[in-house]
Amino acid sequence: MNIIEDLYYTESHEWVRIEDDIATVGISDFAQHELGDIVFVELPEVGMKVSSGEPCGSIEAVKAVEDMLSPLSGKVVERNTDLEDTPELMNSSPYEDGWIMKIRFSDKDELDNLLSAIEYKKIIPE
Repeated sequence: MNIIEDLYYTESHEWVRIEDDIATVGISDFAQHELGDIVFVELPEVGMKVSSGEPCGSIEAVKAVEDMLSPLSGKVVERNTDLEDTPELMNSSPYEDGWIMKIRFSDKDELDNLLSAIEYKKIIPE
């Protein structure tokens, strides 16, 4: 499994890249592998307020439909509309082209709830 060292992760397998007060969010390589071929993504709307740990969209794969959980609280400032036509980007490029949304997060203390790459490696099966 590809786990990028400078990202944060959640126990529900989202990844988070922090740049100032913007968090770019996607699903981990492990998550896309477990889901299988992703066929549809329900993205949150720009301007939508999201709460840490709460559903903000969904990911539909051949194997299952899963809620997408927001890793941080804040407001969605951008969404990856490329996923509407090519949701399989989440399979082929989960950390680059397959990102889901960008959140202007409102509570820096919530960053303490995220996992480092080392911590994340400990919770996924080898």
